[in-house]
Amino acid sequence: MDFGLVLFTSDRGITPAAAATLAETNGFSSFYVPEHTHIPVKREAAHPTTGDSSLPDDRYMRTLDPWVALATAAAVTSRIRLATAVALPVEHDPITLAKTLATLDHLSGGRVTLGVGFGWNTDELADHHVPAGRRRTVLREYLEAMNALWTQEEAEYRGEFVDFGPSWAWPKPAQSHIPVLVGAGATEKTCAWIARYADGWITTPRDFNLDEPVKRLQDAWAAQGREGAPTIVALDYRPDPEKLAHWKELGVTEVLYGFPDKPEEEIPGYIAHLAGKLAALEL
Repeated sequence: MDFGLVLFTSDRGITPAAAATLAETNGFSSFYVPEHTHIPVKREAAHPTTGDSSLPDDRYMRTLDPWVALATAAAVTSRIRLATAVALPVEHDPITLAKTLATLDHLSGGRVTLGVGFGWNTDELADHHVPAGRRRTVLREYLEAMNALWTQEEAEYRGEFVDFGPSWAWPKPAQSHIPVLVGAGATEKTCAWIARYADGWITTPRDFNLDEPVKRLQDAWAAQGREGAPTIVALDYRPDPEKLAHWKELGVTEVLYGFPDKPEEEIPGYIAHLAGKLAALEL
């Protein structure tokens, strides 16, 4: 089981490049950042944790662009995976986003993992002309279209929301396949969606008992006839040996820990202490 760090980026405090450097030098396997293009002031969408339109953290309206953030991280690291938890592909043009991700993967030597969400903030999606009731369909088409551009010499895609004829697009990603993980509640519908269109699951901050959702995902994976096992990335708050050992037994492949967007000089001790605690677990 691997361990990674997730920085809820903002325009204050430690930069993604500095944070990623600390992650790599302290032995973490990955570095994740989130995405919100903007937050409409007037909204009807309820946040999953507050239950209403209020936000639990002002960083939702201050997040950095994830691809620029990860590009700066790629330039100062050589080993860790560069990922999103989560990005919102449907808020972009799929052809240009495919180019951005392929370029990032190419320049980083094949270190990109694409964590995606359906988008809880439907007001935000509406400004990008994404129908709330079609979020999953739009995301599926975007992923399929981007994969075509990444893997086919002459790519084309015909869908309801994405439609383009035979096209050339380079660079191709350095990886033969950019892993796609879905961050969402593990309902039966979502698990079936992951088993059909993605490579794994990122838990939500509300997922405390993983036994049932992991089993649900594994059953959906088997029912779809997928080989191997899904990647499962779990968000955690503090290392607990018994819990982590149980998660490993369940099939969790990576555990993520967050840290604050405080000034750079306040972060190294925090990261080193966390790394030391995890190393002592010998999982």
